[in-house]
Amino acid sequence: MIIVTYFLLQTNRIESAGRLYSILNAVGAGLILISLWFDFNLAAFVVEFFWLAISIYGIVKSLFSH
Repeated sequence: MIIVTYFLLQTNRIESAGRLYSILNAVGAGLILISLWFDFNLAAFVVEFFWLAISIYGIVKSLFSH
C-alpha cells in the first residue's frame, strides 16, 4: 500500500497534501504493524508507528483545513 501510494504521488495522481495520500499511508502503515504482530521487529515497529502517527496527523489536519 505504501509503495502504491508513493507511485501515485510520483505520477501526479494524488497530492502529498491531500487527504487520500495520508489515508493510504495510514492504511499501509497499519497493515505493516499488523504483520509485525506475527514476526516482531522493533526497528520496523518504531518506523511504522511514527508513519501511522504522522499520517493520522495529516488526515486530521486536512479535515480541519477545509
